[in-house]
This record gives sequence, structure tokens and C-alpha cells, in this order.
Amino acid sequence: MLRIVSLLPAATEIAAALGLMDQVVGVSHECDHPPAARHKQRVTFCEIHEVPLPSNEVDHWVREVLASRGTLYTMNEPLMRRVHPDVILTQKLCDVCAVGYDSVARLAATLPGPPTVINLEPSNLKDIFANIQLVADVTGVKPKGRSVIAALQKRVEAVRVRVAKANHRPRCSLLEWIEPLYCSGHWGPELVEIAGGDDLLGRKGRDSTRIQWENVLKARPEVLVLACCGYSIQRTLRDVPILQAHPEWNSLPAAQNNQVYAVNGSAYFSRPGPRIVDSLELLAGIVHPDLAAELALESMGSARIARVKPAIAT
Repeated sequence: MLRIVSLLPAATEIAAALGLMDQVVGVSHECDHPPAARHKQRVTFCEIHEVPLPSNEVDHWVREVLASRGTLYTMNEPLMRRVHPDVILTQKLCDVCAVGYDSVARLAATLPGPPTVINLEPSNLKDIFANIQLVADVTGVKPKGRSVIAALQKRVEAVRVRVAKANHRPRCSLLEWIEPLYCSGHWGPELVEIAGGDDLLGRKGRDSTRIQWENVLKARPEVLVLACCGYSIQRTLRDVPILQAHPEWNSLPAAQNNQVYAVNGSAYFSRPGPRIVDSLELLAGIVHPDLAAELALESMGSARIARVKPAIAT
């Protein structure tokens, strides 16, 4: 039986979907789903989680540490040697999301075997599904991979069919950070598109990037979704007053019509694994409540989505 180490939450969720959790012997410090992941040995650490910081200071810390060290994370090398992995699931996509690929590859080369290092680097939904199949292929469960992907694709197509009936595609902006402002990237704009909206700020298939408030005003989103990378709804809501303090906030159609939502970016939108389809369904329910209301309403007030309260007039 293969021994698997997962260095990112999405990979852990992929392993779970493939029925491989019994073979997972180590996970990153951020792997929290499914519940079984919380009982696995943690092979990485990040000091930023030890001292909570305001979002603007988090952004500054990330930039500073990446420039000086090249990585935000520390691997527990002695533990990695003890768990003796046959397969390591990691990524090159984002240095902010997990241990740098080069660091993983260097360590893996010194381990017995050495273990196979699998790079998961998706830019869109197609890539995410391909990553699921890649993990299935490497771990010897190819048929399971195909069935998991087929089920996910069926749900995606169900959303497409529903929103195809819409008479209007709202301007829907997905933000990945509030202070400073970051638009959505990679699969984010694609999710908005499939959900029946237009993200005029997003960078489809490319990195998220910093934007100016003037860009948001110019885009005039009718729906605004706050999917802060790595943040829960509660943490995101703490930053909403910063967003609402921008000049002309109340001029945005989304603010005027009470169509601003906070979603659990940490659990859904930031994780390119099976639950990315949950993210799509949430968006469909937000963007087209007339066609897919239950997809959002069943999550309202949960740990998945919350409507942002209007700014208090001054």
C-alpha cells in the first residue's frame, strides 16, 4: 500500500475523494477536510498563523518573506523521513499556498525511494479535473478517478443548463483580498462565467493581481463576492468595513441592491479540488437566485456564505 504525504489542502481532498485517506500518512498544517485529515501528522508549519495580523500586514509579510526566504513554510524534515512517503502531492502554482516545489523536490531526492513528487498546478476547471485523474493514475485507482470526475462534470453541466435560461448576465466581481484589493484569477473568473455572470475585473487562467479601487468603480459590479484567499467568512467580514469605507462605495449597484456576499474562500474558492464545484454551485445561487436559489439559500448563514450588511450611512 502506498504511503502518501499531501502538502496542500486541495490535494488532501482529492485523495479523500479517491478513497485514499487510509494511505495518507502526513498532511500540511492547513489540511482540515475531510475530518479524517485533522488526525493526520502535520509535516509543515507557517509562523504567520501564530500571530494574527490585519490583512494589509499579512500582504506585507508575505511579500517580505518571499523576497528574503523564497518560501513561507517550513517542512518538518525529520518527520518526513519517519513517515517515509512513496508519493508526495504538492504544487508549483502559488508560493503563498504551500511549500515551494523546489524545496519539496530537494528534500524528496534525499528520502529513501525516492518518493514520486506530483505537481498539481491547475489554472482552470479542466486542469483541476486532470489533477484528480493524475493522482488517481499515480496511486493505482484510475477507474475511481474517472468516476469522481464524471460526477463533478455532471454537476457543472447542471449549472450550465440552469443559467442558460437567464435573460441577463449580471456583472459579478469576485475579489480574492480586500486590503489591498486583489481581483480573482485562475479558475475564479471561469466559475463566474459558468454561473452566468461576467467578471470584468478577473484574470481568467492567470494569477490574481492587485487592483485599484477605481477599477472596481469602473466595473460597477451588480454582484460582489468576497472570496478572500485562506479566510473564513467570519474573518472576511472583519474586513468589510475597510471595503465600505472606500469613496463612492454606495454608488456600486451591488451595494445599492444588497448584493454583496462573503463566502468561505479557505474551504471552497481557494482550493482547486473536488469542492471547487461546490463553489460554482454557490455562485450560481448568488448570481441567479431566480434559477438556482436553493444552491445559495441552503448555505446562507452557514460557514459557506453570508450576505454582507449594508454600510451605515454617515
